[in-house]
Amino acid sequence: MTGNVRKTVLAIAVLATALAAGAARAERIDVIELFTSQGCSSCPPADAVIAEMADRDDVLTLSFNVDYWDYLGWKDTLASPENTARQKAYAHFRGDRAVYTPQAIVNGMMHAVGSDRMSLKNALQSTGDKLDKRAIEISARREGDEIVVDTGKTRGVLSWPKPATVWMVVYDKARTVKIERGENRGRTITYANVVKRIEPIGTWRGKAASFRAPVPEPGVRCAIFLQEGDGRAPGPILAAAKVM
Repeated sequence: MTGNVRKTVLAIAVLATALAAGAARAERIDVIELFTSQGCSSCPPADAVIAEMADRDDVLTLSFNVDYWDYLGWKDTLASPENTARQKAYAHFRGDRAVYTPQAIVNGMMHAVGSDRMSLKNALQSTGDKLDKRAIEISARREGDEIVVDTGKTRGVLSWPKPATVWMVVYDKARTVKIERGENRGRTITYANVVKRIEPIGTWRGKAASFRAPVPEPGVRCAIFLQEGDGRAPGPILAAAKVM
């Protein structure tokens, strides 16, 4: 084999590897959970960032309104104690006790200020690199009055050391709120992908499996994500799929 041929073969191999890596990255959906509040004056810029990203195919953005700023003079109309508990559980999982708004949790692993685009980009890159090395196949579709979820084996490792929970998240595409009191008094803010509830639909143990759940009520969207742990404390989000 001549030197020129070797170079050509090597270039083709490198290109094929790059294309394969690009395809793997395109298939993965990253998850950004924004913990926000209608009573927080720092949150609207982060809400806007999440709204801009909401229609991207490669990212699932979710707005979780929390209730611990209600004492500032405006009760968050989208907040729930469950959202607040989820944010605090993440802080406990990381061990840093960092709970604030607007806080974005990226792929269940890293947190960043939700309005800081560069920090979000870096967190997506860092956590994405980890997920690509141990990618898990997942798909979700609607069949009649059920959502069917298929999870495959991991790619790159022979078995998964911990169980993971299959979650169905139900959310509204957009909710517009006119805020009449508190730090954001007089503002009208549109929140994107507002979470209504998260429901566990099964446990994944590292092998190919299928799960089923009833189709949510009309007028809402839903997605599936696979998150390490038994559901009592959130961990890394290993894979995600949008359904409807």
